[in-house]
Amino acid sequence: MSSDRSGLSRTEFLRGAASAGLAVGIIGQSNPANAQDAPPVPASGAAAKPATRATIDYNSQYRNGLPFSDVQDFKDARRGLLAALPDPAIIKNSDGAPVWDLSVYSFLGTSEADDAPDTVNPSLWRMAKLNMLHGLFEVVDGIYQARGYDLSVMSIIRTDSGYIVIDPLVSAETAGAVWKQLVSPKLGDKPIVAVIYTHSHVDHYGGVRGLVQQSDIDAGKVKILAPADFTEAAVGENIIAGNAMSRRASYMYGNLLPRGATGQVDGGLGKSTSTGTVGLALPTDWATETGQKINIDGVELQVIMAPNSEAPSEFMFYLPKFKAFCAAEDACHTLHNLYTLRGAKVRDGLLWSKYLQQTLDLYGDQIEVLFTSHHWPTWGNGQVVTHLKKQRDMFRFLHDQVMRMANSGMTPKEIGEVIRLPQALATTWACRSYYGTVYHDAVAQYNLRLGFFDGVPATLHQLPPTDAGARYVDFMGGADNVLRRARESFARGDYRWVAEVVNHVVFADANNVPAKQLLADTYEQLGYQAESGPWRNFYLTGARELRQGVQKLPTPNTASADTIKAMPIEMFFDFLGVRLNGDRAAGKTVSINLELTDTRQKYNVGVENSAIHYSKDRTLPGADVSIVTTRADLNDVMLGASTMEKQVIEGKAKLTGDPKKMAEFVGMLDTFDFWFNIVTA
Repeated sequence: MSSDRSGLSRTEFLRGAASAGLAVGIIGQSNPANAQDAPPVPASGAAAKPATRATIDYNSQYRNGLPFSDVQDFKDARRGLLAALPDPAIIKNSDGAPVWDLSVYSFLGTSEADDAPDTVNPSLWRMAKLNMLHGLFEVVDGIYQARGYDLSVMSIIRTDSGYIVIDPLVSAETAGAVWKQLVSPKLGDKPIVAVIYTHSHVDHYGGVRGLVQQSDIDAGKVKILAPADFTEAAVGENIIAGNAMSRRASYMYGNLLPRGATGQVDGGLGKSTSTGTVGLALPTDWATETGQKINIDGVELQVIMAPNSEAPSEFMFYLPKFKAFCAAEDACHTLHNLYTLRGAKVRDGLLWSKYLQQTLDLYGDQIEVLFTSHHWPTWGNGQVVTHLKKQRDMFRFLHDQVMRMANSGMTPKEIGEVIRLPQALATTWACRSYYGTVYHDAVAQYNLRLGFFDGVPATLHQLPPTDAGARYVDFMGGADNVLRRARESFARGDYRWVAEVVNHVVFADANNVPAKQLLADTYEQLGYQAESGPWRNFYLTGARELRQGVQKLPTPNTASADTIKAMPIEMFFDFLGVRLNGDRAAGKTVSINLELTDTRQKYNVGVENSAIHYSKDRTLPGADVSIVTTRADLNDVMLGASTMEKQVIEGKAKLTGDPKKMAEFVGMLDTFDFWFNIVTA
């Protein structure tokens, strides 16, 4: 955390301001939506343990209860293969380091056989193999997809004179390699006339710089089409809570786990995320309303807006020329997240279902092929309509049944425990819990309508985990007695209960090694049982950190130059407000004028009552400090390419007033530690 620098000299203050937060606020804060710039996987530490008999028996219920003889998804995932990167499919950056490597998943294979090891839920194993099928595929004549080269899928539409690219992956390296090694050689070297972002998550725009040049965008040669409110959503969704979301994303995507049958096997939506260069080319054209028709080089798109479904800004579209529908991320081959475990705003299952109903109403009798931004297409009108109906009904069921139970007096955990999808949905592969789960999606819908409080007075003001843990352990006869009884429960396979009670021991005493070992063993078995990729990754990462501690690896950072430049300055002020330490700011006031000469923006930023406020188009004559600079130069400071001290010396920035007050303000700001504890106090 920053300390109070009110006594620093002018030079010291300027240097401190540059390093501690005058405009650095975003540096070191990653984009947790996909954690694509993940820390490297460390060498394996404590050996993983085998599946217990209880876990083997648990997983056998999936094997016996799901239609593994139905291999249509494998046929669809292989259909239309035109070319593929040679195995092992590895894409490297300019330094020769891999940013995408399918070879680490070679243990999976791609056969249709139900051959899951004891340590992986057989349903998740099946999806993990499907996500290994990679290459350039023909969807229909004129529509193609590159699958298996990032978390997301890149789709390509042939136009009169070139191509439209839909959702250009996470990284410039993966997008560029796919284009140069597969698309151009196989489909023909024609220009990209447009790039479409279907929604505001980074795996659907981050690779754009590997495909198009900004000069071509500026010259009007390439359009960038996105849904309304895309830029604010893309830049802002994860800024305010960015550090916490990024840390949790390292659990969700299994970034810290070795790849293998006892580690990370899949992400549910795809294998994982690439670790290359993330960019953002700002949109030039917008999808704004349902029914809107957009013509791009002879290809007409008919828009269905879908905000606040899978993303805050999202749209789907019908392509009448091809009788094809792009469902963005609203009808993939999984139960999707109505709440993502990395943390984000809860999504509305009711709205989601209504957008899919609207799709059926408008185009249900016309669509011959459905493709999305993850997984493989669905062909044939009957199959497409069935898929859309089941996705529609799945989200509607979860929303409505949760609210029915809530209105009957049930609490969120009670609802999550008993709610089950109808048999017709539960035995449909595309409705299985590979990414979202019935349990956490149900709890999320309760939270959407009723918030965190379950209505039980005892849960209104509960003790924090460390205090509660100590009291629970005392009530249960001490740590040794708790662990003795918990081991008995572990032997019976009662892992959820063991996790609950032993977690109290660990939070009561983070140095209790036997407790941490037992909790790690418990998380491991729960991970082996999980059908959801993120659930498995959370459990196994928790087990890893209980055994090895938090390993402080290089911190993820996806605050790319494009992202910083696209960030509204007011969003930056809001983020500074989150960093303001209320205790250090207590009783202090600061007033700062900021004038950006190139954008003609003026702001007064103040601190009073331990809170930040700011006023637009206003500066105050009596402000403590005034800064005159350009947004472009401020961006350089935010990116770490320059410092405020250097810019003042070079004449790029002018600072007047009391530098001690500026240093005082900087001293109020916290710098977040990425590697905070999750499984211990």
